[in-house]
Amino acid sequence: QVQLVEAGGGLVQPGGSLRLSCTASGIIFSISTQGWYRQAPGKQRELVARITSGASTNYADSVKGRFTISRDNAKNTVYLQMNSLKPEDTAVYYCNIENIYSFRNYWGQGIQVTVSS
Repeated sequence: QVQLVEAGGGLVQPGGSLRLSCTASGIIFSISTQGWYRQAPGKQRELVARITSGASTNYADSVKGRFTISRDNAKNTVYLQMNSLKPEDTAVYYCNIENIYSFRNYWGQGIQVTVSS
């Protein structure tokens, strides 16, 4: 059974930083693509950042230069370092992991990030 556990969200002032983590169990991390998505109230879920099994990364235009996705295969954990946070980054952030062979998708429970003064 695959489980994803997210941590690191919370309330931060504009310009501040947070680091999200997502630790997976029941899946071989090195043969998966990991991603972070977010969903703000009244909006659709959108891709924030993704890292492939080959360590290629891509980012939403709105977070380029501010957010960094990384992972530690030994710990089965993917991170999202978020710097220079803006109020418009406020959303529930979700971890996603996709097996590159079966294409099965797994989602975390979501974690709230609130950027406000």
